[in-house]
Amino acid sequence: MTQIGIGILGGGYMGKAHAVAMSAVGAVFNTKLRPRLEMVCASTPQSAERYRAAYGFARPTDDWKALVHDPKVEAIIIASPQETHRDVAEAAFALGKPVFCEKPLGASLDDSRAMVAAAEAAGVANMVGFNYIRTPASQFARQLITDGAIGDVTWFRGEHTEDFYADPNAPATWRTTGEANGTMGDLAPHMINGALALLGPIARVNATVETVHTTRPGGEVTNDDHAQMMCRFENGAMGQMYFSRIATGRKMGYAYEISGTKGAIRFDQEDQNAIWLYRMEGPEATRGFTKILTGPAHPDYEPFCQGPGHGTGYQDQIIIESRDFLAAIETNKPVWPTFRDGMEVNRVIAAAMASSRSEIWQDINSF
Repeated sequence: MTQIGIGILGGGYMGKAHAVAMSAVGAVFNTKLRPRLEMVCASTPQSAERYRAAYGFARPTDDWKALVHDPKVEAIIIASPQETHRDVAEAAFALGKPVFCEKPLGASLDDSRAMVAAAEAAGVANMVGFNYIRTPASQFARQLITDGAIGDVTWFRGEHTEDFYADPNAPATWRTTGEANGTMGDLAPHMINGALALLGPIARVNATVETVHTTRPGGEVTNDDHAQMMCRFENGAMGQMYFSRIATGRKMGYAYEISGTKGAIRFDQEDQNAIWLYRMEGPEATRGFTKILTGPAHPDYEPFCQGPGHGTGYQDQIIIESRDFLAAIETNKPVWPTFRDGMEVNRVIAAAMASSRSEIWQDINSF
């Protein structure tokens, strides 16, 4: 076992999740590389020290450049706002340091392209944080599709819906300003990534992106509340997706349905330890969707729990990501999703935004 110094930019929601994951991953997966929480960066010295003490880092800083350039920081996790991603990643790659970046890869497609170029020029490990597709259930869904269990896929419906802004009287915050912080920048990337993982590349899209509540207490809303998108996959399948932060009653609506010539799959993140599978076989009278509870027979479940149906949780998804990032560093081989995979999500989003403005279909290859 070899130690590796980890630096994390951001100590809030995702910064904490990654700090906890890096502390646990060695014990859960018996990784050859064992993370050492070396430095955490936050916006003020006070918050940085608070995160250091809470999560067990060796040192705090309020200067991201100090973190990136510190010789004891050997790998970097970016869990800071989207507009910071490009500068941090480019600086880290210039020093030959591996980078894990939370989604979306960049605040724009141009940012993403520049980050991919820097990552590939450096030739070091790079990953993007799309955690939901890593649940044992969704990994099993990918396996079923690859193995042909539901035949040729003909249709996909996906959503990422939450209700944290369903109340029109909820105050304006940083989330209501700037395109990168809107629903298409915040929620849509997860389901678009899921669709790409499950069905493969998207050829073209037709989207409508809307702001429902244009003002909120404290200010004007300058980004989108929800969006719908029709798409055609390169394999010929039809698809549709919906993204919303105003979907009343939905707390973690990362959900999809997939139809094939021999069966179908349904999944909902609000019940993340189960997947529904329909097989077109046997007497018609006994056919129906079967609820399958995840257990040790499914991908990446047993390291967390030996009991079927006991379940894994949100934090476990981040631990799985940490295992994969460490494997990419150790082997110097790409582990999905790389920065280039993250850029593909940004391409789809750029095409969707252009489609909404033009009100016509847009080819992804034009972006």
